[in-house]
Order: sequence, then structure tokens, then C-alpha cells
Amino acid sequence: MDGGERSRSGWLDALRGIAALVVVFDHSSYAFLPDLRREVMPHVNTSRYGIMVFFLVSGYLIPASLERRGCVRGFWIGRVFRLYPLWAAAVTAVLVLDLLGVARVHGDRGGQSAATVALAHVTLLQELLGTPSVLLVLWTLSYEMAFYLLVVALFTVGRHRRSAAIAMVLAVLAAVGRAAGSTLPVSALSGAVGTAPLAVIAGVTLPAAVCCASAGPPALRVCGGVLGGLLALVLVTFNGTVPPWEGLVILAVMFLGTAVHRAEHGRGTWRTVALAAAVVLVCAVGSAYRYGDGPHFTRRGWITAFLLAVLTFGAGLALRRRRIPRPLTGLGTISYSVYLLHPVLLAVAAATLGREGRDDPVREAVFLAVLLPLCVLTHRWIEVPGQAWGRRLARRSVREGVSRPPGDP
Repeated sequence: MDGGERSRSGWLDALRGIAALVVVFDHSSYAFLPDLRREVMPHVNTSRYGIMVFFLVSGYLIPASLERRGCVRGFWIGRVFRLYPLWAAAVTAVLVLDLLGVARVHGDRGGQSAATVALAHVTLLQELLGTPSVLLVLWTLSYEMAFYLLVVALFTVGRHRRSAAIAMVLAVLAAVGRAAGSTLPVSALSGAVGTAPLAVIAGVTLPAAVCCASAGPPALRVCGGVLGGLLALVLVTFNGTVPPWEGLVILAVMFLGTAVHRAEHGRGTWRTVALAAAVVLVCAVGSAYRYGDGPHFTRRGWITAFLLAVLTFGAGLALRRRRIPRPLTGLGTISYSVYLLHPVLLAVAAATLGREGRDDPVREAVFLAVLLPLCVLTHRWIEVPGQAWGRRLARRSVREGVSRPPGDP
């Protein structure tokens, strides 16, 4: 998953590297370490741990990227060229492997047309549109995209400095909103209006919101930003494949990361951050304890993972001025490739090697030995050129006209 613009601080790269390895362990342990997985998962949901660390880092970096540029158009150009090149390569690879019979695409279309699935995936909102992701890890990019839309909305209306308050509001909504909508099923909007119409609505609304927020008179930019923000909130609250409370907690966690960045750079107070962190922690843990549990979810595992993720981010923040081991920062540099490509390689391994049904650390080690060099190559030849193109186009867009929010000098 993307952690935002490349940071000069090694601690952020280290966090991404740790998170990437934990997510890889979570997924590869199904095939290579099933006994160990059965022992660990009831106590710590390793997937949620890694993902929450990623979300905290994204929250720390993404709004800062927009505000540093001061240009919505430049921000979206940067995001597109950061996310889509490797996304396109990974999706193409798994579809080709599926066509050749080498690997099976994750999930099925559930009776949806290929056009609906393709449209939903192109928006990156597929997980919020009731469409199964062709790669199991793509669901988190849907929540990243929702966060981007909300960040742009707040920027265009000049409320982007209130990250801590927004984190608290979202966390409280997660805790109390679930009670009001306790009978709401997963993907409720898709069930009500149909997945295809919803995908078409999102497919039209998203580019319209991005284009309007990126260019034109101030009123049009505000309308575009607000439209995108509303789309994100509605989909997360009423159409996520994770429960609504967890979707709102994810957004709250990202805005908490933003509040930390503001305090660190003197644009907020640590007292406010501490209050926001307390509210988010209490509401998240309370929501998981009250509303969580199911065949693939245990309260204890989720709560432990969430708390460990917050502690990990806090430890990284506390050690941010220390020297970070280069292997960790290097792993963080390629973490997006690690995140997107490991399910593709796992699908190939499952189709060719099968599963033994018992722990095999050697296979796990061989899997990592193949994965990491592959990710170095995809980072070098796909991610880096895409980011370079994005930076050049973003700089050009900033020179052509800066779109600062109301009230900024």
C-alpha cells in the first residue's frame, strides 16, 4: 500500500518496512506456516496491525503533501502517478496469470459484469462499491482514496487544520453510529440500488469532483472538493465491505496521523493530539469490543493489533531522531511493491507448489528471497519512473496556478 510521498525521515520508511513484512507474514502464513498462524491470530490480527501502521503513516504524510504544494491539481497528479503504474502492473499480472491458468484471481465477480468490475477498480473504490478486489490487498487502497477525497474537501473549504477534531468526530461516529445502524448490512447501498448503477455513479462523480476541485473559479473548486468528500463519506459509512464502525475508525486513524504531523511542525499542540489519541483509542477499542466478532474476526485479536499499531507508530515518533538501520529503510522504500506483489507471487506459489498443511519455514524463506528482489526491480523500473513523471507534471501544474484554500496567505 502507498504510504505517501517519500519522506526524508528514516523512521517513516522503517515503519512501512515493518508493516509490509507483517502483512506478508499474515498472508503467506496461510500456505507456509498454518500452525503458527492458528496460534497467533486469536491473539493478534497481524493483517490489521500492518494495515493500521500504514494508515497512520499515510495520515501523517498525505495532507502535508497537499499543503506543501498548495495545489489540488498537483496533489492529484502526484497521487495518480504514485499509485496507478504499479497498480496497473500488478492487476495486469494477476489477470494474465488467471487467463493462463497459473493463478486464480482473488474472489469472483458475484454475477457482476466485467465492465462493472473494471470501472469500479479504475476508480480504486471497488471495495466501497460492492465489487470484490481482484487482489486481496486492494481493499485498503479504497480507504486511501476515500481519505484523499476527504483531505481535498477540507482543503478546498479551508478546514484542513482541524485534523484532531475530525479524528475525534469520526471515532465517536464509529462508536455511536453503529448502534443507530445496527441492522445495516455490508454493502447496503449496492444491495439497494445495485452494484452496476453505483459503480457508474462513482465513475462519473469521482473524476468530476477531482477535475472541479483542481481547476476553475474558487466556487467550483469548493463544489468539487465537497462533492468528492461526500462521496467518500457515504461509501465508507453505507457501502464498505468492512463494518461501518471499522471504516470510520480507519479514517479517524489517518486523521490522527495528520494531527501528529501538525503538532510536530508547530501547527498544533501535543495536548490536542493526546486528547484526540485518547478519544480514537477508546472509541476504536470500544467499537471492536461491542460490535466485533465473527468467523474471521476476534475482538481480542483486532484490539491487540490496533493498540500495537498505535504503540509502534508512537515508538517510531519517539525514535525519529535516532539512526535507523538501512535494511529497514530500504524495505520501507519498496514497501508498496511488497504490498501489491506478494499476493500475486503467493497465487503462483499456491498453483504450482500447493499447500502442505503444516509449517514449512524453508518455503517461507524461499518465498521472501524471491519476493524482495522482485520488488526491488518493480520499484526501480515501475514506481520510480512513475513518480518522476508525476513530480514533473505536478511542478508544472503548480507553476500554472496555485489553488490555496480560503484564508491561506
